Amino acid sequence: MHFLTHNTAPCDSTFSPLYSVVFGCILALGLPLNAVSLWTLLRHHSLKSPSAVFMVNLAVSDLLLVVSLPMRVYYYATGTWPLGNLVCNLITMLFHNNIRSSAFFITFISVDRLLAVVYPLRSRHLRTSSNAWKAAALVWLLVLVINIPESMHFSKFLKELNGSSCFPKTPHRSPLHYIQPVLMFSMLAVNMVCTALVSWTLSRRLNDSARVNNKVNVMLIFFLNLVMFIICFLPLSVGILSTNIHVRPLICLASVNCCLDPLLYYFCLDAFWKKKEDVDLPGEQQLKDIRSPCVGLE
Repeated sequence: MHFLTHNTAPCDSTFSPLYSVVFGCILALGLPLNAVSLWTLLRHHSLKSPSAVFMVNLAVSDLLLVVSLPMRVYYYATGTWPLGNLVCNLITMLFHNNIRSSAFFITFISVDRLLAVVYPLRSRHLRTSSNAWKAAALVWLLVLVINIPESMHFSKFLKELNGSSCFPKTPHRSPLHYIQPVLMFSMLAVNMVCTALVSWTLSRRLNDSARVNNKVNVMLIFFLNLVMFIICFLPLSVGILSTNIHVRPLICLASVNCCLDPLLYYFCLDAFWKKKEDVDLPGEQQLKDIRSPCVGLE
């Protein structure tokens, strides 16, 4: 009887060991990577750099997603949901918050790198930790404001399931989901423009040996940003608008971003591991001493 219950109770195929394994792997990678990243950023940096501020918030966003994954692992491994609609709603909102906040913070890091490299003198009054914290606070506020109508809409959807399921196979859509693809495509465009301008500026201002190293790093970071937007963020943002698509594979892809984000810090390994007492270089010296595409951690 127990075997029959597992195969007949969840009409939405909640018993999915493959998804349990996938989310378990994401949890096993994402938790230590982001915990170590957050610890290193807080220990080795004074958070006077805008990039460091955005990276700390990005790591926090990823950790909030990671702590919600154990229940997804349990749900897909057993096919049952014992915690009720409130916890299901909370875990779902944590996932949506991560997608939105991560996209914003990655874009802010790209814009900060653009200002530091292309407009180092004119942007000094803008590139402050105070402004970075204000921008981060605005992102979190926006995410929380979106949560209110979205969680209410999702609660009504969960009531129709009578507490028997949590993460549906078919997409749950709210009116806000129609705005998300526009935001994601817009932020992808901003990242591409920022990376192109930074690469062009470095190729003009650096000598030949430094130019090769920095352009390689810039293209690696650009490739990583491109991967996260095109593979992690965009498919789910567009997929939820379809009535027939199964969203679980897209949710798996989107969750992988918490494992990729730490690579943004490790590509700037020297700046990431070394504590810097003086964040910004003065005036013209800043133009001469650019050593890394992640300017602002140095």
